[in-house]
Amino acid sequence: MLAMALTKGRLEKLTVKLLEQSGYGIEPLKNKGRALVFHDTQKPLDYFLVKAPDCVTYVRHGVADIGVVGKDTLLESEDEYFELMDLGIGKCRFILASRPDHNVLTKMGHIKIATKYPHVATAYFKQKGLDVEIIKLEGSVELAAVLGLCDAIVDITETGNTLKENGLIIYDTVCDISARIIVNKASFRLKRAEIDALLADLRQAVKEEGIC
Repeated sequence: MLAMALTKGRLEKLTVKLLEQSGYGIEPLKNKGRALVFHDTQKPLDYFLVKAPDCVTYVRHGVADIGVVGKDTLLESEDEYFELMDLGIGKCRFILASRPDHNVLTKMGHIKIATKYPHVATAYFKQKGLDVEIIKLEGSVELAAVLGLCDAIVDITETGNTLKENGLIIYDTVCDISARIIVNKASFRLKRAEIDALLADLRQAVKEEGIC
């Protein structure tokens, strides 16, 4: 029996679609009600839905053998798992954005960056050779740029529409992100055959969907 942690929301729906295409019995996930754990009707597999950061935690501690989570979350977490597959779903990107005529990459002096992802932002500016002050926010980071709390933001975007609506423009792409399969290190040794079979099924589904 394998246990799989799925990130709630958009990634959940996209992953469930791939599992269904691979012949997995995901009917309980379509009729969730108030249940917390869901049993696959065709395979020896349990699912549970969690927020993205918790997905990493459950996999790290071995409660989940496998997790599906965005690369953005992994870049902010400790590397205590195996990242084995890019599902190619949930695609978006980390960007650097600010007000027009306010390109921090050419600014001299003190630079303040607002973000929900301090590790990603710090690594990006270190690579650029820029020493910046990181302001960690939990809510809408666009507001920080609009109100002048920061010089620029590092955030995730899919279409860029929210940035445009708030008068911000993209100055650079930090990196592309998508959903990844992570596996508990001990589970990978002890349940290798089951995990390999699941990965093979998902890989085939991704191929048939023309995602990668």
